[in-house]
Amino acid sequence: MMRILDLFSGIGGFSLGLERTGAFRTVAFCEIDPFCRRVLAKHWPGVPIISDVTTAEFPDADIIVGGFPCQDISGAGKRAGLSGARSGLYRELVRAIRLVRPRHAIVENVADLLGNGMGTVLGDLAESGCDAEWDCVPAESLGAPHERERVFIVAHAQSADDGDDHADPTERQEPKPGSGACSVAVADPPRVGCGPGRSRRPPDSFAWIRDEARRNAADPYGARLAFRESIERDAHQELASFERGAERDVVQSIWPREPALLGVDDGVSERVDRVRALGNTLLPQIPEMIGRAILAAERGL
Repeated sequence: MMRILDLFSGIGGFSLGLERTGAFRTVAFCEIDPFCRRVLAKHWPGVPIISDVTTAEFPDADIIVGGFPCQDISGAGKRAGLSGARSGLYRELVRAIRLVRPRHAIVENVADLLGNGMGTVLGDLAESGCDAEWDCVPAESLGAPHERERVFIVAHAQSADDGDDHADPTERQEPKPGSGACSVAVADPPRVGCGPGRSRRPPDSFAWIRDEARRNAADPYGARLAFRESIERDAHQELASFERGAERDVVQSIWPREPALLGVDDGVSERVDRVRALGNTLLPQIPEMIGRAILAAERGL
């Protein structure tokens, strides 16, 4: 069972998706919002919830996950970038990776990160001893009734059993007796904090995620995803019917199940808190899919 340290937890979308694989268990959350902490406490009773990531002492974990705040990165904000007070908290996620040294880490944020700070994030992960790969996976590709395009960065630690991480990368490798191989001088790579050892990343592991997302775009509820059993209707077909009727009902969102904003009390308690929490979370099916890819890679290694 792989232990999850869930940072910037929100209402637990990362942990929910990973735990659906049956091979992950959350050992701690970290979330500052009081409403979200109540949701986490309800659904994960007994799991510690850290309130302040800047002063947290992190427990041991096999995987660290987190969607750090996007307000300074998103095109809807002032675009202060990673120097902003909110999005700059991503450095606490990097601090956790450097202290805990997990086997894997998954980082999520808005797609605008690709043009506003992605190089800095990848550089910090490299200096933390991680190899990383990434791609954008929109929620609608898995049948959700909204676009929500997000970038997911999957980082893999250098393998501890692949030799000395501090070995000289310029050292000449001698052939084994009788192998017939020639000596090969290894080029001197940039020293970024991770030695010449092999990464835990399997070849093209994120390609597996992309293929699954494409397959689910045609089969929106996913043949192997746990959430499919509660779905009755094809969201894409439903979306098309709403798009056709959008001109007749201009106040209705084109996305199914999203009501018109009537500006009156709808009788739903704490609706503002709920909507904010939902807006900040992610589709659990995506970390579930990534979790299954990680498990397949672990078995392969």
